[in-house]
Amino acid sequence: MAETKRTIKKYPNRRLYDTEISSYITLEDLRQLVLDGEDFVVRDARTSRDLTRSVLLQIIADHEDFGTPILSTALLTRIVRLYGDELQGFMGPYLERSLEIFLDRQHALRRELAEARNSSSELDLDALIARSMELCRTMQDTLHEAVREATRPGRDAKPH
Repeated sequence: MAETKRTIKKYPNRRLYDTEISSYITLEDLRQLVLDGEDFVVRDARTSRDLTRSVLLQIIADHEDFGTPILSTALLTRIVRLYGDELQGFMGPYLERSLEIFLDRQHALRRELAEARNSSSELDLDALIARSMELCRTMQDTLHEAVREATRPGRDAKPH
């Protein structure tokens, strides 16, 4: 039997209601659900429209104001420019895969940084940067191949 997603209802007064625990929650509570790996959907309480993406974007926007932002003004500007571009449909999957690769490497990167801090050996930043650049080149090659495949004559130009 397929598991159902936890449902969060969003009311016009911006309050969020978690139907699983029958209680109102905050955006920070939702963020904790994300961190805990909980699968949920946020729905408009009146229309049942899926609001999950917009609520996640709100969480991101709130956290961008604290500490070092992940999304610089230059990056956000570039993302805005992508909307309406003929390759817009490829950017989401490309960013998802890039982040997936980064997260896969994150553990190794943390270990290497901790070892360098805890030992007398120097951190080989050049090697670290070279590995990162190779991952970027691999991602670019993958994106180029996907674009070539999708735009090949006789094929639909939209990604799958």
